[in-house]
Amino acid sequence: MAVDLKKLDTERRNPRTANIDTLSSLEMAKLINAEDHHCAEAVEAVLPQIAQSIDIIYGKIRSGGRLFYAGAGTSGRLGVLDAAECPPTYGVDPGLVVGLIAGGPSAFLKAIEGAEDSAELGKQDLIDRQFTDKDALVGIAASGRTPYVIGAMDYARSVGAPVIALVCTHNSEMSHHADITIDPVPGPEVVTGSSRMKSGTCQKLVLNMLSTCVMIKSGKVYGNLMVDVQATNQKLVRRAISIVCEATGETEEKAKAALDQCGFSCKTAIVMLLLGLDAAAAKAALDKADGRIAQAVKAR
Repeated sequence: MAVDLKKLDTERRNPRTANIDTLSSLEMAKLINAEDHHCAEAVEAVLPQIAQSIDIIYGKIRSGGRLFYAGAGTSGRLGVLDAAECPPTYGVDPGLVVGLIAGGPSAFLKAIEGAEDSAELGKQDLIDRQFTDKDALVGIAASGRTPYVIGAMDYARSVGAPVIALVCTHNSEMSHHADITIDPVPGPEVVTGSSRMKSGTCQKLVLNMLSTCVMIKSGKVYGNLMVDVQATNQKLVRRAISIVCEATGETEEKAKAALDQCGFSCKTAIVMLLLGLDAAAAKAALDKADGRIAQAVKAR
């Protein structure tokens, strides 16, 4: 179906930047920065829909399901990025949050623009990953009309899974294929149609909220500390030690010693130090508290 691009919020021309090509570098940067301020306001306007989506996704993950993102181009890359960052940040299995991009993994580095035009591809990508009603899908497209994403959304709904649309235009086509629509609209782009800019920023902000809040609700955060971080490099080893120190008030030496005794599990080390337990007892206390430090400590 033909779409009049001029009617899409993401494709309209921005009168405030009509002469940006005549400006100095500093003036360009100031203008882009001023336009970026609209992103946070646009996301603020859809916080109720974001919160509703968080609760739905968390419910699925708590019941053993997964979170899927599906998108094309910039939208797909943002979903893949968010998914890829969950395991090192929160210690979750790489298969818990899955990012799908039209054209497959190679499309992350090199645009495969035609791939987004196939609804069948979106459906097949979910089928290939055994997507079921236990899972949740977030379809991402700034314009709200990408066939690849709609194909994935329609398949997800056909198996009874909840479907969320993340778009940057009101009354989008994708909203008719979703249970919930999150539609922050930051206004026309600085460069007409370049939805990697303000629209991409809005999408990144929303994806940050979705995954972060779901992980917090899943017990992956104690206070505001990422206590399931995986110490896979020197920087993250230092971060793990710092997290244990912050959570317990103990010295770096004691924090490091506790971490060494429990395979560098921040959660276990924190419970060890707070409750004076050995590694096995601390792990048992955490298991009983569903991995939540606050509950484990309170129970003692």
